[in-house]
Amino acid sequence: METLRKNQALFLLLLSLSSFYGIALSFSPADDYLIDCGSTVDTTVDNRLFISDSSRASSHLLTFSTRSKSIQLSHRNGKLPEIYNSARVFDRPSRYIFKIRDKGTHMVRLHFYQLNSSQFVSDDAQFHVLVNGYVVLSNFSVGNIISSASVKEYLIWINAEKLVITFLPTMKSKFAFVNAIEVISAPKDLILDIAKFVNGDKIDNFDALSKQALEVMYRVNVGGPKVTPFNDTLWRTWLPDDEFLKSSEGSKRVYSTGRIWYQSGGASREIGPDNVYNTARVIAAMNASIPNLNMTWEFPVIEGYKYLVRLHFCDIASISLGLLFFNVYVNGNLAYKDLDLSIVAGYSLASPFYADFVVDSYHSGVLNVTVGPSDKSLGYAVVGILNAVEIMKMNKSMGILDGELCAGLILKTWPRGNVGILVPLIAAVCVMLSLSVFKHRTFWFKNSVAWSKLPVDVSEITSKLGNQHT
Repeated sequence: METLRKNQALFLLLLSLSSFYGIALSFSPADDYLIDCGSTVDTTVDNRLFISDSSRASSHLLTFSTRSKSIQLSHRNGKLPEIYNSARVFDRPSRYIFKIRDKGTHMVRLHFYQLNSSQFVSDDAQFHVLVNGYVVLSNFSVGNIISSASVKEYLIWINAEKLVITFLPTMKSKFAFVNAIEVISAPKDLILDIAKFVNGDKIDNFDALSKQALEVMYRVNVGGPKVTPFNDTLWRTWLPDDEFLKSSEGSKRVYSTGRIWYQSGGASREIGPDNVYNTARVIAAMNASIPNLNMTWEFPVIEGYKYLVRLHFCDIASISLGLLFFNVYVNGNLAYKDLDLSIVAGYSLASPFYADFVVDSYHSGVLNVTVGPSDKSLGYAVVGILNAVEIMKMNKSMGILDGELCAGLILKTWPRGNVGILVPLIAAVCVMLSLSVFKHRTFWFKNSVAWSKLPVDVSEITSKLGNQHT
């Protein structure tokens, strides 16, 4: 047991050291706004500087009510970053406006924590949040957040010169608030245009994926520890998979301290950092017989939405190429048959690959992912592997990511004088979104996943691997 603890400690140390290499080569976004809302001073979190929204440097970003208030919170939770020690509170519709230099997908993160001051308490807060016409939060409250902060993360295509975040208290509520905001331009390959729509036993193309608004619901490091923003190339958080793993008999965790080989043509460290691809769960055949076992993860989801399911794979367990074949299922449907990581990873071990699938949510309110042996699996070899899972909710028609009302109808709940030109503008956006929702062609590709073509002879199979870092 003591030896096991020492080995785990050594692995975590090496994993942490390897992350510094990735961070040194990390993506530098053209748009990088970090705002500490309500604070009177700037705050550094994980070597990132959050600018006070009261400072002169950020004053041009904000268009909020003169009755908004900056509050310093009395809880002073030492376990949380200092950005949660203050908040900006609004009693009427208010906006943060960010100038966009680089059009395309942007990461938007909204930080919330329970208020505890002499003037405001969280139970009195209920509000909507809009981002460029998308309803990202509807009737939102943080009453259930007790010991930890809540970070709402979105990936939104911005084809305008400004990104506008609007906070609107509900009519029966006293106020809206926010602790911190991040607006960051994403790498161009983070969300591409095409995925596979898994619909029962049929697989179709899903086009214009990058133009959808996405809410990150789950980001899970399979078989590994929590990955914090400090150790991630895009300042993301990856949670351990233990809470979601429902069927694991016969599986085991694997770790690698070796180099992850990002190859030219697809997935880079911004898609997934080393310390995600360096861990996995696997099923292995211990003899000539193929085990009749699967690994299954279950994720609670909200009905009525489509979901983007991104699965990450990296063969850190096989002793040589050409030994690993397995099947992938999403919601019980075969999404990828006889996945051969040697082929899709450019004939290189420890080379990452990921696949994007779009699925509908069912009445069960659960989305599941399963990995298990295929008819091509071999004895005395690994017969299933998964390194990470990301699940993102996709916007419904009229730009809705939460609730049932579009932005135009939400704005109309306030008198015209409080929202100005936003009502006709965002109502028009709602109409445009409704006309363009979910246009995707229905080409059939048997047992394939459509991504950028590899420079190898792989018929109808494409993948994303990564930018070479040396």
